[in-house]
Amino acid sequence: MRRASLSGLLIGIVALVLPLAVAAQVLVVLNKSDHEAALVDPATYEVLMKLPTGKGPHEVATSPDGRFAYVSNYGSFAVFREGERSQMQSGNTLTVLDLEGRKVRSTLMLGPYTQPHGIWVSRDAKHVWVTCEGAKAVLELDAGNGEIQKVWLTEQNVSHMVVPTPDERKLYVANIGSGSVTVIDRASDAVKTIPTGAGSEGIDVSPDGREVWVSNRAAHSLSVIDTATDRVLVTLGSGGEMPIRVKFTPDGKQVWVSNARSNAVSVFDAATRQLIGTVEVGAVPVGILMTPDGRRAFVANTNANQVTVIDVAERKVLRTFTTGTEPDGMAWAN
Repeated sequence: MRRASLSGLLIGIVALVLPLAVAAQVLVVLNKSDHEAALVDPATYEVLMKLPTGKGPHEVATSPDGRFAYVSNYGSFAVFREGERSQMQSGNTLTVLDLEGRKVRSTLMLGPYTQPHGIWVSRDAKHVWVTCEGAKAVLELDAGNGEIQKVWLTEQNVSHMVVPTPDERKLYVANIGSGSVTVIDRASDAVKTIPTGAGSEGIDVSPDGREVWVSNRAAHSLSVIDTATDRVLVTLGSGGEMPIRVKFTPDGKQVWVSNARSNAVSVFDAATRQLIGTVEVGAVPVGILMTPDGRRAFVANTNANQVTVIDVAERKVLRTFTTGTEPDGMAWAN
């Protein structure tokens, strides 16, 4: 009887723990024109809560343990809104969200480093890397107190997005205004720049760290960079107009590209670099996020005020949901 009771108790505990673990998963979606972050249940697509940020939040990155989200308050909003004038109030702050407590934890001040945009949290959760377009720079911050530990000058126009290699030895930065990618060696602090294509904006690194793919929005093309040599291996068509973001699937087999003017996402075979599919989504797709298991992709359609959910294997739209006005940057937290 005691063994049966103990077994039943353990089953009960597991049954309680599993729903809690699932419920702990959160999708963070930034609404640029509402100046807020929406916390979404990725199982039901229900908006659990909205938290205030600075003006025009553009990108967000979560700590590996899922406890915190770091939001770059860039300052511009109504960016692609037809009939509306884009507004810019240059920001110089990051908002730190406590995802467990569902509240704003703090605001990190960046001083003269304005227009923070691309953002990433290191694997050990000790550092935050953020691009600052107004200063043509990339910062390394202490994730705990926001202290600026390093400043790397790109000397490039509109240093927009940043991505580290898996070993975090190098950072790759897409520069829209200069049509280039800046490579930062974190150990030596060496900075070099690679010409890519007009309007280099979206950027991602393959899970094995061998390649960086860049979307050139004005050239409607993609550049593939060999990380061993930091040279462009090939440039190919993006499968649409104004490619604005690039995202590898977690297994590294596919590359997804949001084409803002085509209202569609292009899917490429990463090995052959061939276009293998197109998924129509909403108006002006920008941000792309993959679930860790690679089964679903979320695409933020800024002018439709909707997020599209896509079955990755089938390349089929499952549904759309609404979080607020002008959704863009997204992040996942376990």
